[in-house]
Amino acid sequence: MNHDSYDDDYIARILRSTRTIAIVGASANTVRPSYFAMKYMLAKGYKVVPVNPALAGQEILGLPVHATLADVPAPVDLVDIFRNAEAALEVTREATGLKDLLGIRFVWMQLGVRNDAAAREAEAAGLEVVMNRCPKIEYARLSGEIGWAGVNSGRISSTRPKLSPKGVQSHLIED
Repeated sequence: MNHDSYDDDYIARILRSTRTIAIVGASANTVRPSYFAMKYMLAKGYKVVPVNPALAGQEILGLPVHATLADVPAPVDLVDIFRNAEAALEVTREATGLKDLLGIRFVWMQLGVRNDAAAREAEAAGLEVVMNRCPKIEYARLSGEIGWAGVNSGRISSTRPKLSPKGVQSHLIED
């Protein structure tokens, strides 16, 4: 896998296949990127599970915070790492160790987070990996929503994306 560039179909397939996201490094601070990404993905119909040992037992957006991935109830499709690149290896190792128990299929490292050793270990364990990307931004880009904010998505269209009945962009949930 070339982690310098991802095909849109690869990203879209992962987003389509994901129902539950464990956000490792979730923050209760409303101005932190993890909080905003969590709120956005919830609004798009994903189940989100916050993971942060410093906030364990508390709630973020009304959801209980877990100390570790091992504390999260199954199923978890995607582990979203909101930690630094050095910590990504430890989180990835925890995810690979729990992949069968929790049903983890994907490891996603946030913007600015790249750890090639972690990616190799995850892929060797049969997980698919995305690094240095944000699922919230990728969802918005692929759905066309990001263009509403004046961001160049690389696509030219005057048409707003059509929403599915569940509120999820239809082309992201259809195969």
